[in-house]
Formats: sequence, C-alpha cells, structure tokens
Amino acid sequence: MYTPDEIVKAVRDAGVIGAGGAGFPTFVKYNAHVDTVIVNAAECEPLLRVDQQLVIRETEKLLRGLELACIATGASRGIVGIKSKYKKAVSSLENLLKTASFSVPINIYQMKNYYPAGDEHLMVYDVTGRVVPEGAIPLEVGVVVNNVNTLINVANAMNGIAVTDRPLTITGEVVKPVTVSLPVGTSIREAIEIAGGTTLKDFLVVAGGPMMGKVVDDPDNPVTKTTSGLIVLSPDHKLALHMSERQKTVRRLASEVCCSCRVCTDMCPRHMLGHELKPHKVMRSIYLGMPLKDHTPAFLCVECSVCEIACFMGLSPKKVFIELKGDLFRRGIKNPHRRSDILPHLLREERKIPVKRILSQLDLLRLEHDAPFSDLNYSPSKVSIPLKQHIGAPSLPVVKTGHRVVRGDLIAEIPEASIGSRYHASISGEVTEITKNSITIER
Repeated sequence: MYTPDEIVKAVRDAGVIGAGGAGFPTFVKYNAHVDTVIVNAAECEPLLRVDQQLVIRETEKLLRGLELACIATGASRGIVGIKSKYKKAVSSLENLLKTASFSVPINIYQMKNYYPAGDEHLMVYDVTGRVVPEGAIPLEVGVVVNNVNTLINVANAMNGIAVTDRPLTITGEVVKPVTVSLPVGTSIREAIEIAGGTTLKDFLVVAGGPMMGKVVDDPDNPVTKTTSGLIVLSPDHKLALHMSERQKTVRRLASEVCCSCRVCTDMCPRHMLGHELKPHKVMRSIYLGMPLKDHTPAFLCVECSVCEIACFMGLSPKKVFIELKGDLFRRGIKNPHRRSDILPHLLREERKIPVKRILSQLDLLRLEHDAPFSDLNYSPSKVSIPLKQHIGAPSLPVVKTGHRVVRGDLIAEIPEASIGSRYHASISGEVTEITKNSITIER
C-alpha cells in the first residue's frame, strides 16, 4: 500500500479539491490525523442525481478512494453515509463489501431522506454521535468528510490521473435531463445543449441545487470542479424569482415584515444541533437597528435555506445573514462563537425536513426527473478554466499563450507557501488566452 506522504503528494499533484462544496484542497485535509473518514453520499439537494449514480458506476473506485483517505489520515475506519432511498447504490456498496478486502473496516450508514442530510456537521452527528463545535470543522472531533466524486478523484490520483472532468446533473426545463461528465471549463450554455437544450425561450440557470445553488450571471460561464448540477428554470418560476430578489429588498422586508415568530429558529438545522444560532433574533435585531457587533451569530449560518422554507412570510434570513457576514468581514470582526459544550435539541429528529416538502413548496415536483448517466465522451472546441475554483489563493499559470497542451498537462500551479489547487488542461489544444482569472484552451 501507499504511505500517507505518497497519497498526499499524489492528491496535491492531481488537483483534487472538495467536489461537493466550497472546493477545499483535499491534500490539506489529509495533512491531519483522525480516526474516522466519512463519505458524504447523501446528495441531499433536490433534483441532483450525480453522486447516487457515481456510487453505482464507480463503487470499487469510491471505496478504494475511501481506503486511501483512511491511510493518509491514519483513520481506523471508513463509513459511507448514504440515504437508504438510494437502494441501487446501497446494494452496490453492500455487494462489493462482501467480496472485496480493504486495509481498514468500511461500513455503511443509511440515512433518512431529509434536508440537509449532507451538511458536514449534521452528517458527523448522525453517523458518529459527535457534535462539531461552533465555528469549527469535523477535524476537531477526529473526522474527515469527503464527497463521492472527491474520493473517486483520489483513487484516480494514485494512477497519475489529474482532475480534468466534472460529473454533473443537467435538469429542469430541458428536453432530456441527463447526468454526464464534462471537461472542466465547458461553457454552461454548451452543457445545456447536451441535455437537448431548454424548452423555454427565456430562461435562467441555477448552478448547484435549488437550496444552496446560485443563479448563473452568464450562461457562457464555465463548468468548474465544484459544479454538481445545472437547473434550468423560467425567469418567473417561484424559485427563480426568489433567488433573483435584490438584496436591498430582502433587508427592507426583514425590518418591516418579520413578526419574530421563531419558526425559522425552530427549524434551523444548526440551531437544532445545539449551535447558538437563532435566526428570528437576528431578524429582530435588524428591525431594532442594533449595532453590527451584535449580529455575529450570522457567522454560524451555513446558508442551507431551511429558514426560507420555514418562513410563512416569505422572508430570507439566509440572505440577511450573507449580507451581515460580508459587513462583519469588512469591519474586521471575526467569529467569536466557539462553544464546544453543545447538546442537540430533543426535538431534532422530529424537525428534520422531508425532501418532498421542499420540492412541493418550491414548485419543483414536476421537474423531479431521473436524469440518467450518459457515457457521452464530449470534447468542446474551447474551454475556459478558472484559476480559483477552490478555497485559497488563485493558482499561477505555468503556460503561455501559444503553447500546445495535451489533456492532463499541468497549466497552473499553487503559489508558494499558500493553500490552493493545481489545474490541468481538460482538452488538448492551444492556449489562446491567459488572464488573471482564467486560462483558455482551443482545439
């Protein structure tokens, strides 16, 4: 087997980052000692299908990646956290675990179909019974959590295969919803055409899921290493209107309409886990005009959008928190909330939100498509690869305009003494443009 140092180096060299969230460089996570590695296979965002299908298609590679993560971190066990409703995926895991051998014990933990089951803090508690302190990460309780696609990329890295592609679900108002693997840097507009194009004359696109995704400013923007899905919606769809709402309007409504009923607090997953986050109090403090320093509980919000589902007044505490966090950062105010003596609420289980309720409330039930995985080997004529798809410093180009590159070639390096990620050519061709933000390659 490989040594921890060999695994960390290979993962760094391949440009592996967290594929299910903000893109934290995986090799940095592996420079830690824990006792448990969890695979986040919950895929709790409605409409997305990529992770559950990857578990079926790449079962052995996923579990080998989990084994490698355990070796790198010194973990004595690996656990796959997956919803029991993904029956084919669960069966595929169980069948392989019966016949294959691994250097560490690997088990499956089956979860209920609630949102947000994939939140790291919630998953760690559900799977291990440990509560991650406020403002902390799972490492502080001896756990590393990795996404399905991340661990598949880890397994590939040990064979010298860099991250050049991104599997994602393309769904919503498209002709043929599909899950497919595309070269990083493929334009979102091209991705939609792979799903047969949109059925609408006017449309907008949400990158990610309907709860935590973001409206795409320009459909010519690229698919990145962290793009788990693209959802095409009508501009007048309920979700589209809500996501496009101006921040100024959100703040005004918070101060004028909120009745401090505390339903948002009673449903908040982090509050129910025991964190000192009470959205209704923050909303009330906006109305009362309290000083910015009194709004620091906003740091504990992970922007899961449950508060928006809970609010019968149609308000968005999440968006208020996003703005407050920005104001706090600009003022140099740091998160003071670090409690570790945390006890989950007794009614936590009863207040988990079923995914079907979210689909119904957001008027998405009719867009609940299968989106089967396609084996299409798509190669665009042009890719634009962003130099910052990760947490950390932007990467530095190591190629110049006019250079010929082959798919998999290194094109950008991590700045010295920085946290970051390497990037590789996702198609073979010529480097035609380099800016401070991206590298363009054309066939």
